[in-house]
Amino acid sequence: MSQVYFTTFKATSNETLLQKLHRLMKTAGFESIDFDEKYTAIKIHFGEYGNLAFLRPNYARVVADYVKELGGKPFLTDCNTLYVGSRKNALDHMDTAYINGFSPLQTGCHVIIADGLKGTDEALVPINGEYVKEAKIGQAIMDADVFISLNHFKGHEMAGFGGAVKNIGMGCGSRAGKMEQHCDGKPSVDQSGCVGCGACQRICAHGAPIIENGKAHIDHDKCVGCGRCLAVCPKDVIAADYNDSIKIFNYKMAEYALAVCKDRPCFHISLICDVSPNCDCHSENDIPIIPNVGMLASFDPVALDQACADLCNKMPINPGSILDDNAHDNHSVKEVHEHSGHVHAHGACDHIDHFDLTHPDAEWESCLAHCEEIGLGSRTYELKRI
Repeated sequence: MSQVYFTTFKATSNETLLQKLHRLMKTAGFESIDFDEKYTAIKIHFGEYGNLAFLRPNYARVVADYVKELGGKPFLTDCNTLYVGSRKNALDHMDTAYINGFSPLQTGCHVIIADGLKGTDEALVPINGEYVKEAKIGQAIMDADVFISLNHFKGHEMAGFGGAVKNIGMGCGSRAGKMEQHCDGKPSVDQSGCVGCGACQRICAHGAPIIENGKAHIDHDKCVGCGRCLAVCPKDVIAADYNDSIKIFNYKMAEYALAVCKDRPCFHISLICDVSPNCDCHSENDIPIIPNVGMLASFDPVALDQACADLCNKMPINPGSILDDNAHDNHSVKEVHEHSGHVHAHGACDHIDHFDLTHPDAEWESCLAHCEEIGLGSRTYELKRI
């Protein structure tokens, strides 16, 4: 049974929240890892520009300082995004990180965008999974000796929630890796905005982009899904085709997380606060769907995600949130229990999952089930409160 350590956000005059996070990590066994002269990747989401729900950089400082205290060489890291936004390339990504407070002066360590300037610096990690044979992971992440995930636990419009596994699997994928997880790995061109400049054609080593009648299109028989055309398109009209089912998406994400974590020391931290309905990739965030819960740490990312989900589902619903709106709009819902916050459905279930109700078209169970099947971790855990 995996051990998951938990503490609330309650603080006293004798112990701040930052000191409490340090104590949580220490109690969970952080010092059992050999950090001496080891490059240590701290995987975090820097938050899209405009979003305010991402983790405060103060928490990252605690982790980085602790690694340095134990002789390690920490750096904060993430990979570039597949979609067009403020983190599409390394320069914009670092600008966004610094704007959101993740500068070396604030966090005590440097930021490295793991898959390079245009999202193409990747390590090919053999995994031979059922859905992924060779994971495409940001090179700097795979170059690290020790891997730490520090994630903001929140809702997600595809994965149900974004926790440790999503922070690792999707977050550590290069642009091509993200495309492989989201779809069959082949992008397409929105010809309405294409100007036929040929940038995609020039960057492709396989002759997949074709210019006809002043517009580009991509021959999927030639395309290998490297994602380089997405990086160079000046009009941002090349995008992935999101055509896989949610379950296949979850299975691939689980196998990518295994590729990142296998064969090296890993440690995982989740903070359940400002639980926004959507990912921090959104340039906006909304009313948190539930109150703040606490901080958790474990060597097992699967047990950590399961524990976070279980704790969240015991919380009351925040009034005025999307979850609250959906609970009242759901015709099967007859009562919201005032004390437990559990939503009661007529004649059927005793409790509707908060994340399923926030995003009815998404689900998270299949991801953790597949994680368990492939040996990434266990959904069975013992919650140790400190």
